[in-house]
Amino acid sequence: MNIILTDHTKKRMAERAIKLEEIKNTVEMPDYTVTKNGKIEAHKNINNRNIKVVYSKEGKFIKIITVIDRR
Repeated sequence: MNIILTDHTKKRMAERAIKLEEIKNTVEMPDYTVTKNGKIEAHKNINNRNIKVVYSKEGKFIKIITVIDRR
């Protein structure tokens, strides 16, 4: 999977202690997804954390826009 992380995403990952592996896992095998305005929201429960990854598909790349941890 070819992933692009925005600066915003990198900042949120650091603030919320979300690992790249958790992002990949959420995008590849989400519990469910929601599509809004051309963006995909992937949701997954990982170790009692509800991870939400917002991304868009750009050709063969997946651009991660933001990540949210909903505990």
